[in-house]
Amino acid sequence: MLEVGLLNRELSALMARLGHMDEIIVCDAGFPIPEGVRTVDLCLAKGEPSLIRVLEEISKYFSVEKIILANEMLAVSPTMAEKVKAVFGSNVAFDTIGHSELKKRSAIVKGIIRTGEFTAFSNVLIVSGSGNRWYVEKKE
Repeated sequence: MLEVGLLNRELSALMARLGHMDEIIVCDAGFPIPEGVRTVDLCLAKGEPSLIRVLEEISKYFSVEKIILANEMLAVSPTMAEKVKAVFGSNVAFDTIGHSELKKRSAIVKGIIRTGEFTAFSNVLIVSGSGNRWYVEKKE
């Protein structure tokens, strides 16, 4: 029985399928999830679990190369944007795109994790990284 790490079986299964450069979205409660995209719905009630709580847990076990936020998040919910950046730290690349572009990309991501977040535009596109566990014999 799994007793450590990501205990939600659907979340663990999704994360285990991802390789370098694969993309997922961790979204708020109202994000329009396209039909057919693998979805892990963690939403329990308003604010539960929060976007930040889910990102904090994912970041413990998952290598992230880049996070992408909607421009609208920075304009409308700048405190949330700063909290998201803080979860991943300065070693993770950061970019922005329009919310409509984020919604288009949601149709081709490997999965979407829905939270109970009710802060406007609280959606994070995550690009998986190779992490620091890889052996490199020679550095370029």
